[in-house]
Amino acid sequence: MGTTTKLSFEDFQKLQENADNTVRYELDEGELLTTPSPTAWHNVVRYRLRRALTDFVQANSLGLVLDETDFRLDSLTVRKPDIAYLNKQRMSSIDVHRWPVEGAPSLAIEVISPSNLMQDTIKKIHQYKASGTEAVWLVYPDLRLIQIHDSDGLREIVEPQSIEEHQLFAGSRFSMSLAILFDKNLER
Repeated sequence: MGTTTKLSFEDFQKLQENADNTVRYELDEGELLTTPSPTAWHNVVRYRLRRALTDFVQANSLGLVLDETDFRLDSLTVRKPDIAYLNKQRMSSIDVHRWPVEGAPSLAIEVISPSNLMQDTIKKIHQYKASGTEAVWLVYPDLRLIQIHDSDGLREIVEPQSIEEHQLFAGSRFSMSLAILFDKNLER
């Protein structure tokens, strides 16, 4: 059985600051995690969802959508969701010029790759929710479905359905067809 060396947040900051741009770190309750570079398909799905969500949030003046941004969820946990939404209330309490963002996003979206372990993904959901994230969306491109973890529990949306959400967005209704999100035509 191996041992794990715990890092302080300050040690994590130093490692991240000295890493080259191709290295992606997260801090999981003091444990340093190196995350592999995503596949092109992962990035296509992430980009499509981020673009649709960004257009919606901007059109309705709801807040800010970020991708690949570090959020310090607690003193020893820093997560980097694929996509994060900050409502206006959360935006008012953060400094966008500081790294990492202190606190949780309103919505964290993780695009799940075949290499992601279920136990690690469940742990992330719990960390996001414990830190104040209102909802976590898990996007499964290979399964062509999205799981939504929020105050109502767990919901699954499967292609050809659309993801529809209004609670997170001050009554404005976000909708996106999973057929479009997961379309294999890469020119969309």
